[in-house]
Amino acid sequence: MRTPRSIVAFVAATCFIVSGCEKPEAEEHHEEHHRIIVTSPKVEDVTTTQLYVCQIHSCRHIEVCALDGGYLEKIPVNEGQSVNQGDLMFKILPTIYKAKLDSELAEADLARIEYENTKKLFEDKVVSDKEVALAKAKLDKALANAQLAQAELDFTDVRAPFPGIIDRLHHQQGSLIEDGDMLTTLSDNSTMWVYFNVPEARYLEYKTATKENAGDLHIELMLANGKQFNQHGKIGAIEADFNNETGNIAFRADFPNPEGLLRHGQTGTVVIKQVEENAVVIPQRATFEILAKRYVFVVEDDNIVHQHEIKVEHEMEDIFVIDSTLKASDKIVLEGIRQIRDGDEVEYEFSEPEVVLANLKYRAE
Repeated sequence: MRTPRSIVAFVAATCFIVSGCEKPEAEEHHEEHHRIIVTSPKVEDVTTTQLYVCQIHSCRHIEVCALDGGYLEKIPVNEGQSVNQGDLMFKILPTIYKAKLDSELAEADLARIEYENTKKLFEDKVVSDKEVALAKAKLDKALANAQLAQAELDFTDVRAPFPGIIDRLHHQQGSLIEDGDMLTTLSDNSTMWVYFNVPEARYLEYKTATKENAGDLHIELMLANGKQFNQHGKIGAIEADFNNETGNIAFRADFPNPEGLLRHGQTGTVVIKQVEENAVVIPQRATFEILAKRYVFVVEDDNIVHQHEIKVEHEMEDIFVIDSTLKASDKIVLEGIRQIRDGDEVEYEFSEPEVVLANLKYRAE
């Protein structure tokens, strides 16, 4: 059986094409050199900022209570009014206490007369000195009772113990009140106590900085409207115990309040700014994170990159303040982090840290 011409032609053409194809040459292996941008850490003085939500309290905020029971005869003050020390705030009807005082004063006068008569009889040698001593004791007791009655009468006048602002009135004129009933509250807003909670690590940093006098500490207060309070504060006290549930400890910052803008019960944000001298600063985008640890790529003298763990001490806008494991002479990869691995040999361009820090726009990758 003869093969058809069409099949013979197709086979011949195929053989021609195959024989005419050149054999691919073996690909040559070339080690690629990654071209990246490198910079160095910069050692400079930086101002770190820490924010804490806070509660604002008056330096003196008390409940004004009645010391005696009775009817409220007079309330010469209004809610929200400022009072000076000693100003009359409430007056309780003093009828009973006035009568008691008059009775005790009369008893004191009678005891005084008896004492003087007994003393005269003693001078005439009619009675003994023991009779004089007994009369003197009766007089002293009567005078003490009179002083007690006077004190009870004075309790009917409730006066301001210090300058402050009166809060809501809990009773109105004519109300029958009992001993110990709260009448109002009084706030001394001349200085405000601002409380905020600080983590244990920040507390240790503050104590270390205070002990070593490291850097200036500036304490500011941001109000609820986002504006800064026009007075600066200072740390006034630190509580004795940590909260075991939160790991925080309460700080108190004292702010002068000359214009009376701050009131008891307000909220805000404490801003603590501290100048840290000779801090090591690197761009955030020169770092990367693996399993909650942060690293940089350090370029050695032989242009080989190695992964280096760092500890971030403060996070700021686009930069990290880190520990001193890196020096200003070290070279770290700024751009191209995702293109390299530990141990790679790289070609790079060096950018001065001053230029890099002045033109930061992005955070870490």
